[in-house]
Amino acid sequence: MKKNNPVLSGILSGQGALLVEARLIEQVVDLMHDTAFFIKDAAGRYVLVNRSLVDWHGLQDKAQMLGRRPCDVCPGDYGRIPTEQDEQVLRTGRPIIERLELFWRRPNVPVWGLTSKLPIRDAGGSVTGLIGISKELTAPLSREEVAPEVAQALQYLERSFDRPVSPSSLARKAGMSAARFARIIKRIRGISPMQLITQTRITAGTRMLRETGTGIAEIALECGFADHSAFTRAFRAVTGMSPSECRRQSQAG
Repeated sequence: MKKNNPVLSGILSGQGALLVEARLIEQVVDLMHDTAFFIKDAAGRYVLVNRSLVDWHGLQDKAQMLGRRPCDVCPGDYGRIPTEQDEQVLRTGRPIIERLELFWRRPNVPVWGLTSKLPIRDAGGSVTGLIGISKELTAPLSREEVAPEVAQALQYLERSFDRPVSPSSLARKAGMSAARFARIIKRIRGISPMQLITQTRITAGTRMLRETGTGIAEIALECGFADHSAFTRAFRAVTGMSPSECRRQSQAG
């Protein structure tokens, strides 16, 4: 791993004070045997990876991934899709949270899993890289059990949570009955489709509360809630605090 990497410095330093040695973080994430961990620079190139990610790709050494993008490591869509995801996060600054997708596992064994990617920002707020994890599903599902349309339905939810979305409408997009869709979502995420819709909306609302000055009533509507009160009730049920308290907490930090 290169020293004095600006992305790692941005993560590990605060006002010139080194908080944690990058080497220590690398040692810790190497203990994540069932989860792939990575940090990428502003061009989407790996600057830190853990041992699990290297093993998943059938490689021998971390150096074979550092300085490269997913499309330089994986064939076809398995490299193209995560590279495009990176470009999206780096361009918009919007995180990806537990997106269902097929991972590449050599030799030629794609498996279902969940990926999260969060933007890294410098002191001025500019995106300088991203940090993320990918984990296989706790309850393994075969490619036959989960049609690609299920992942497409969940990505639709990510993009359209501000619209009238329901469990039945997502099931229709996945091309299956509501009951079967609910069983698959329960196995993937451990919650019901309705809980997933609420969680997606609350996650988006939390980001807006922390990163923008938009009024809470407007955030409520932009996140698909009927009004300020409905948003507050759902937000408190999920987070244990009100939207106003969340905003004050983030401003105080």
